[in-house]
Amino acid sequence: MSLFARQKMVNDPYYRFGSLAELPIAAELGIRIDVNSATIDDWLRLPGLSIHQARALVGLQQAGLELYSIEDLAAALGMPVQRIQTWSLVLSFQYRELQPVLCNPSIAGLPELMQIPGMDVKLIELVMIDRQNNGAYRDLGDFQRRLNINGAFLGKLMHYLKF
Repeated sequence: MSLFARQKMVNDPYYRFGSLAELPIAAELGIRIDVNSATIDDWLRLPGLSIHQARALVGLQQAGLELYSIEDLAAALGMPVQRIQTWSLVLSFQYRELQPVLCNPSIAGLPELMQIPGMDVKLIELVMIDRQNNGAYRDLGDFQRRLNINGAFLGKLMHYLKF
């Protein structure tokens, strides 16, 4: 790699790596991409990542999903880990301490329920109809059974719910 290209890599925060061979040099220069706060432009720096994949990753991040490893990133992209392993040289998996606002779904209104990551309008309507017809939720298990929520999704919601 030429000195000019190295200098461009250092000075241009949106320099798109031309190949996987540039990633060790970028890592040596201290260039890092924080996976959990990366913008579309940040993601597009990585060789082999499409605009659609970058948008999808930012959308997942905005929905509250945090990635903790290269395996998580591969799963989010639906790609084999081996295909993106070299990216880990410049990726940083920083995450925020989870300090969710707790919400009681038995009494919460629409604004409170909408603040819970992953709760869409359809589920919120179902919660409101179910609690009107069947009363308050006793606990997390009761909430899951009555609304027929799968375990993986419940695992994401449970940090935001109190009963």
